[in-house]
Amino acid sequence: MLTLDKIYKASHVLKEVIRDTDLILAPKIHPEAKVYLKTENLQVTGSFKVRGAYFKISQLTEEERSKGVIACSAGNHAQGVALAATKAGIKSLICLPDGAPISKVEATKGFGAEVCLVPGVYDDAYQKALQLRDEKGYTFIHPFDDENVIAGQGTIGLELLEQLPDVDAVVVPIGGGGLISGIAFAIKSLNPKIKVYGVQAAGAPSMEHSLKNKKIERLESVATLADGIAVKEPGVNTFELCSKYVDEVVTVSEDEISCAILTLIEQQKLIAEGAGAVSVAAVMFDKIPVKGKNVVCVISGGNIDVTILNRVIRRGLVKSGRASLLTIELVDKPGQLTGVSSIIAELGGNVTAVHHERADANDNINGCFLRIQLETRNFEHLTQIKAALTAAGYKIVDNA
Repeated sequence: MLTLDKIYKASHVLKEVIRDTDLILAPKIHPEAKVYLKTENLQVTGSFKVRGAYFKISQLTEEERSKGVIACSAGNHAQGVALAATKAGIKSLICLPDGAPISKVEATKGFGAEVCLVPGVYDDAYQKALQLRDEKGYTFIHPFDDENVIAGQGTIGLELLEQLPDVDAVVVPIGGGGLISGIAFAIKSLNPKIKVYGVQAAGAPSMEHSLKNKKIERLESVATLADGIAVKEPGVNTFELCSKYVDEVVTVSEDEISCAILTLIEQQKLIAEGAGAVSVAAVMFDKIPVKGKNVVCVISGGNIDVTILNRVIRRGLVKSGRASLLTIELVDKPGQLTGVSSIIAELGGNVTAVHHERADANDNINGCFLRIQLETRNFEHLTQIKAALTAAGYKIVDNA
């Protein structure tokens, strides 16, 4: 049974390894709420997962330790287990999906673990880990459906109440549900009036579906840039705890996640992975009622691969109206490019690339297309530029 005493015990044990992560005010996240960020992206290993993994391993018997440990992970639990096992002098083998970011794979190896890459997603890695456990006799460290792991994650709830006693709502990412189960249990046990909201990616809404239908449901597939919460099926323990202690679970889209990541970079100078940013996305896009409240968004991790980050930033710029592609149909004659660029420059737009191509055989023989990559302030600014080009007689045929 999960108890408050166990979470307090975990808090004591974890003092020797974890970092005290700050709770920082983020005034621009939502104009009508006082939003704070719990920066677990700055935790040791770059994620909250080290809390549950370390406490679980600290509670193993000598016999369990002697067998070595095995775990499955999308990346963050892997690093937590690897660090905890290495500190305890225990051998660790981690099964990761082969699509896990390279940075997470290399970091796991760097903490001292042996890595087994498994084709597929987290759930495939989970099945492989169970197979190897049975074959080799390893001690299995579940990433979320274990009461000691949940107790370790619940220490965040204790910290939040110390850091912001008058908190009204806490917003937490959900994959398998270990993080929110621990936080919600701790918070509701000490102050049942505080709201606890969970957030999943729209492409991996396993807990949201399960709670809605009041039974554990397994998704056939998951697809999201938030790889840390791409879980097909919640745990038995986490489903029960979420059913009892979580007020509501909502979902956010890929575009909303991208915008949240970009917002955290620009406004707070924080790097969050997709899974870590879903809590902020939910608040930014009014998925939960936060008006007039003290709200904490748990930024659960910051281990995002730089190549993915590059794509996310680009997508965030496009979806916020700050990067776009204009395709303009022109008559191919001198001065056309000058005319277009001068209008854009006068209105404060920034041209980053230009591509000129002849019209095809079915179009006007003197026709051409001008494709312009453009940086603007927002959608209003982009609309202003498009209107000015149209007013000057230029035909915009496509934009993105």
